[in-house]
Amino acid sequence: MAHLGSGAQAPVLSRLALRSEPDFSTLRGVLTLEKFSFGVGDRFGHQAGAQLAAFQKLAAQGVRVVPVWNKSNREHTFIGSEPRSVREAATAAVEAAGWRHPWHVDADHIRLETVERFLPCSDFFTIDVADSIAKPPAPDAVQGFLSRHPELVGTVKIVGIDTPFQTTAGEVSRVASKYLLAVQDAGRIFRHIAASKGGPGGFIAEVSMDETDLPQTPPELLVILAALADEGVRVQTIAPKFTGRFNKGVDYVGDLVQFEKEFNDDLAVIAHAVGRYGLPAGLKLSVHSGSDKFSLYPVIRRALGRTGAGLHVKTAGTTWLEELIGLAEAGGEGLRLAQELYATALEHVEELCGPYASVIDIDRAKLPPAAEVARWTGRQYADALRHIPSLPAFNPHFRQLLHVSFKLAAKAGSRYTDLLKANAGVVGRNVTENLYDRHLRPLFLGP
Repeated sequence: MAHLGSGAQAPVLSRLALRSEPDFSTLRGVLTLEKFSFGVGDRFGHQAGAQLAAFQKLAAQGVRVVPVWNKSNREHTFIGSEPRSVREAATAAVEAAGWRHPWHVDADHIRLETVERFLPCSDFFTIDVADSIAKPPAPDAVQGFLSRHPELVGTVKIVGIDTPFQTTAGEVSRVASKYLLAVQDAGRIFRHIAASKGGPGGFIAEVSMDETDLPQTPPELLVILAALADEGVRVQTIAPKFTGRFNKGVDYVGDLVQFEKEFNDDLAVIAHAVGRYGLPAGLKLSVHSGSDKFSLYPVIRRALGRTGAGLHVKTAGTTWLEELIGLAEAGGEGLRLAQELYATALEHVEELCGPYASVIDIDRAKLPPAAEVARWTGRQYADALRHIPSLPAFNPHFRQLLHVSFKLAAKAGSRYTDLLKANAGVVGRNVTENLYDRHLRPLFLGP
């Protein structure tokens, strides 16, 4: 089993290099995100311990990846939970497991109008400015940016990219016009958080631009990073939109060769921007995966091994699906509820899929009838839902519909959560195995 970074061209991630590090919140007053971090969702607040067990298994193999529990304002609204519940669940899991390494709680996809409720309990903030992309900035903002950055016009050579960027003032102006307002919004949100967190070093800031229609090219990413530096945003991870489809709960759909080039070019752009614009030395790419982009893991792993770069991955929704799988395998009332939730999802497919229309591809003709699912065994239900594409029973359409139907479990209330408690063993086993076997191990340890 080859660990990440093995090989002549890449730094070896030894056990010594990955030993416990100081708590950066007390080091020079600056909270710094560790080299490798992985965002996990726990929508109902019952699986933090099972999730942490996967990180412990990875650490036992010599690679430490820092868990980041994330939950968005939209998810809290759907479920009726409060942001403090995420920190409480994570704290309990960390204390119970004796986890001695860093961990974080992410206020996921926040904006200025939603950030306030997260301030007391989060130390990681994903600043989402996708809604401001392509909206015009102030008339003089673009010209001011061009005046500050003549180096972006003409031939731009970046170490790690074979062909230099060739740009004109018009092209840089077009990109700046598209992204400057979004960057300015990020700055306003960043400063608002900093005012509550003891300054810009008191929290981890991610800037997210992935929930938009078109991907950002590497030259566009360079303009965005220069603008973030101008705005004084101490960004530690940036989540661009990549080429291809990042649908909820299923694998990547797109050209892997193109993705690999884009990902590697983005890494080179980030390294260049850190040196040129004084951005944080640990700035890294963030991949908002939509969950389960298994075919990208070898690509990403090669890039990290070659460059020694860090990485943040966010994969949120699979835990709720593993809960369903566990309940189905438990049989009895757990299986009955899982079957009922699917039947209700099928009745409300338009309502449930509407908010996620741009990130799901469901062929309704391939959704099994509710009456058929009602006759399934727990094994049949689990095999249809568990994301193992090589299994003949796996149904990505069934999986995507249930992925976006978590609010139905919230409506079931204590009936659902009581079943999670009653079947904690089988549910937790599925959560841990999914996170370790299908995510952490292939990405950080290899096949």
